[in-house]
Amino acid sequence: MQFVSRDPSHKAGGTVRQTFGSNSMFHTFVRADSGDLNKQGTRFYVSYMRNDTDKWRGGQNQFMQQVNAKLLHPIGEQSKLTAFFNYADEEMQNYQDYSMNMFRHGGYHIDNLAGTPNGYETAYRLALASNGMPGGSVPAAYQNLSSPYTASFYDGAGNQRQYFGGVNADFALTDRLRWNSTFYGHRSWEVGTVTSPLISSPNGAPFVEQATMPSTNRFGLLSSLTYTIAKNEINGGVWYENTKFVADKRAYEEPLLEDVLSGNARPVDGMHLTSPYQREYEQVFNTNTFVAYLQDTYHPLSNLAFHFGFRSVLNTTRVGQLANWTTYTRTDAIAGGDGITTSKPFLPHISGQWSFLPGHQFYFDVANNVKVLPVAGYNSGASPFATTQAAFDASKAGLTSETDWNYAVGYRYTSHLITGNVYAYHTDFSNRLQQISTGNPNNPYTVIKNVGGVSMNGVDAGFVLRPLEGLQLASSISYNHATYSDNVTETTSSGNVTDGLKGKQVVAYPRLMYKGQISYKWRDAEIHADTQYIGTRNLSYTGDEKVPAYWLTNVGARYDLTPLFNQGKVGNIIKHASLSFNVYNITNEHYISTMGQNGFPMSGDYQSVVLGAPRQYFGTVQIDF
Repeated sequence: MQFVSRDPSHKAGGTVRQTFGSNSMFHTFVRADSGDLNKQGTRFYVSYMRNDTDKWRGGQNQFMQQVNAKLLHPIGEQSKLTAFFNYADEEMQNYQDYSMNMFRHGGYHIDNLAGTPNGYETAYRLALASNGMPGGSVPAAYQNLSSPYTASFYDGAGNQRQYFGGVNADFALTDRLRWNSTFYGHRSWEVGTVTSPLISSPNGAPFVEQATMPSTNRFGLLSSLTYTIAKNEINGGVWYENTKFVADKRAYEEPLLEDVLSGNARPVDGMHLTSPYQREYEQVFNTNTFVAYLQDTYHPLSNLAFHFGFRSVLNTTRVGQLANWTTYTRTDAIAGGDGITTSKPFLPHISGQWSFLPGHQFYFDVANNVKVLPVAGYNSGASPFATTQAAFDASKAGLTSETDWNYAVGYRYTSHLITGNVYAYHTDFSNRLQQISTGNPNNPYTVIKNVGGVSMNGVDAGFVLRPLEGLQLASSISYNHATYSDNVTETTSSGNVTDGLKGKQVVAYPRLMYKGQISYKWRDAEIHADTQYIGTRNLSYTGDEKVPAYWLTNVGARYDLTPLFNQGKVGNIIKHASLSFNVYNITNEHYISTMGQNGFPMSGDYQSVVLGAPRQYFGTVQIDF
């Protein structure tokens, strides 16, 4: 998958877009294009985005801002140099994860307590209760929950800074040979905090502020050559990347309740941390990735194309342990001092398309792929490095990177009245690694298991119908039957236990999805409505705990204000203007959007799902200069 940003415009201009919405949402986007600065067409743009909104449940707010810039310098008619830079900044209080028990019995508004009335005292007494200490109490709304002590914490903040930039050279060396190369660098620094009652502060407070601080430094180079000869377009290239990733977790002392109530102390601010009293663990990872590929697109006829190619992948990661606090990790050693290599020298890819009648096209695709072993800090992802040293040593010999074979065939039709597509696929996954979690989500017991093979069969179909001028109807449906091919045997204190995964739908995969949309444009006005259905999803591997299906419907209207400005001097300045209004989740559906961020349980419930937002209203004004 490739993401490409827009090139700067040849004409000077800009865009201002301002959105207002529910929960005091204030979203601003501005972009300025320089236009051509010289005869060669050198030009650039700079854009800025700012988003500030209150949380729809709980307290405090969420803030983010982003800067994007791009400079393009043409060289002759067919070549160019491009430089780009991107910056992103996020500061937000996160929403609390839910379990299915919370979803069914706790209502739709349980959240962390920072920024709410008496929030620190409520969280403090809840932590006392969870540790069986005097003065503890559980809020009345939590009385019916199976795990009231993890339903809310005091704080759950997130901070992030991202810097990404690079240079691209796209040169036409001859009329047949083209060279494209990109050098890039990326720096990421993050902080994620939570007030955990699993460990007491040194002063006796029944919880600590835990901060996970991952940081990433990476740089890479992509370079390719494309040669066109006869009926062939031959393309080959390489990609190299080096990544240094540090997973660091620290503990900060929270103040005593009496000191906060008297005004002599303030709770730890997850957005602005000072000095930790303990480093809970630290791991450093160094990863080198090398990919080479060669492919040819062959056109034996003007309406027929075949694609043949392969790629080679070599990926090596080494991990080192820099700190380990056994009170937190519950082990003498976490993964460190070792490495794992993924090597796949030949991954073929074959595809073709045939346009056999006007508007009719048939296509097929066969590909072999590999997923390199993922990198994650202790207990924080489906990675073989996210475990104890003993578990890493026990699993290393049998670790194999996940691979798949994918087979697809499809047909599409395009005309003035209708555009349609139907697509069927079959995929065989091998050696699928999954994160199996139990215990408190703040410090779970995590096991990375090879759950064996997965067989996936599916069909996607969709159409866009344009029966009348201005009216458009769109609909798509997707059916996915993705099941585990093997049972999984676990070693427990009671001996070996075999879990019946064979034939169960893969976690988080709905079998049925549907989307529908209708829009109508009349003169300068346009209205639209869209709906989507997401089917039932398994939360547990055995399928005994599921996330319910839901419908989500949005409506909106847009009015083109440009004609109002197309007169006099104003029309020479304002090129386009519009006003839009949208309602998200108009039926106020209570649903689960994301799942599995803390892993999945082998069976039963787990606090690892995220609620979708309720009904929201947004209005936007956009002006292009």
